Amino acid sequence: MNKKTKIVATISDKNCGVPFLTDLFNSGMNAVRLNTAHQEPEDTLKVVRNVRKVSDRIAILLDTKGPEIRTNPTEKGLQVKKGDQVIVRGEPGKKSSGNTIYMSCEGLVNEIPAGSRLLIDDGDVELIVRSAEKDHLVCEAGNPGIILGRKSVNIPGIDINLPALNDRDREFVQLAIDENIDFIAHSFVRNKEDVIEVQEILDKQNSKVKIIAKIENQSGVNNIDEILDHAYGIMVARGDLAIEIPYSKIPGIQKMLIDKCIERRKPVIIATQMLHSMITNPRPTRAEVSDIANAIYSQTDAIMLSGETAYGSYPLESVITMASVAEEVEKTKDTINDIPVVVINNRISAFLIKAAVRAAVDLSAKAIIADTMSGRTIRGLSAYRGNKMVWAKVYDRRVVRELALSYGVNAHFMKPSETSHEFVQQAVNSLVRENVVKDSSLVVVIAGNFGHSTGASYVEIGTVKNLLREEA
Repeated sequence: MNKKTKIVATISDKNCGVPFLTDLFNSGMNAVRLNTAHQEPEDTLKVVRNVRKVSDRIAILLDTKGPEIRTNPTEKGLQVKKGDQVIVRGEPGKKSSGNTIYMSCEGLVNEIPAGSRLLIDDGDVELIVRSAEKDHLVCEAGNPGIILGRKSVNIPGIDINLPALNDRDREFVQLAIDENIDFIAHSFVRNKEDVIEVQEILDKQNSKVKIIAKIENQSGVNNIDEILDHAYGIMVARGDLAIEIPYSKIPGIQKMLIDKCIERRKPVIIATQMLHSMITNPRPTRAEVSDIANAIYSQTDAIMLSGETAYGSYPLESVITMASVAEEVEKTKDTINDIPVVVINNRISAFLIKAAVRAAVDLSAKAIIADTMSGRTIRGLSAYRGNKMVWAKVYDRRVVRELALSYGVNAHFMKPSETSHEFVQQAVNSLVRENVVKDSSLVVVIAGNFGHSTGASYVEIGTVKNLLREEA
């Protein structure tokens, strides 16, 4: 598998057998996403344990529900015609009935003025608020449809005062800590405080779980700089985002968010309906192929499958399709993302990182080899989106999985060497054994002589034969 763009696949406990996960991994899946909105803790644990039986290099992302609003359960849906009157009340736990829809957020009606729009189930039904009364909203259906229970509710342009975490979220955050899961993908992040609230729970237990902030509302877009100050990376969740924001603006916002993450050397995942038709069809549409290509040309680290792999009829075909499209698109990308140098550890390391990628591209090297303890140097190399794979030798198994979200990185665990010379010999020999390079292959090595905390201190370029002779 020669693709550099990473693939995240959403996996359900209903279809998470080890042979199935093995097939997905061998076909290009790099990370597994767990949607806790549709799972109980024991279901989540079932998937986690099976993923770990397949490979210790597969990252696991656990979604929280975050500050969301949903319709309350109902025995049967409310059928509405355009112009019908609907009463909306905020009262958790009460079943909707008649023409009254109850929603999960108490006090909701006090924050929504007349003229607002309530978009239910990804906008399938629009309710227009005609008047805001003391304990309810009087709404008018903007289109025909069925309002069902447990469906998402979006209110464009209105910031509802919701807690960043509910009790269920806290239960799953604790599960992530207990099970040493790699990432928490926190939903509906609006500002840095939403990220900090999760981080404080992690810090109290000295957890190394990293936070991926899901950007799916206008507030998240507006506050992206402060969010990136505190999150490991972001997911651009375009489903809710395209409801909260005019859909015509989504491509530009997607590109802006990718650029922000690259500038900060943080991974970015593009998500939602990338191969949606393959839930029921064995082949993608041309528009879906173009969507994948656009995300890759825009320099995303990763792309994500949701229903395609969680409950679709063609999950393996979806991963194979996404991987093959990615590999072909990457062949026609620019050979390097020629962005300014950004200091990560220190000024010397920052300049060496770009020099290593530039040298590998200009000299047509076969590979870049680098070592890391924290992943910072590797994420720096990844940001330049060079056309040469970065073979990361990592001294922490957890960091191996964290780098599963970084573009163009093939990470493997390696025990620390006594000297940089021993590191080069071991790293180059490992690529020889894997038939990645041969004696005549040119290799770029970036490493450090002054300890793991100081970052890279030198770049060495040579053929495999010469590098091994020098180290012998």
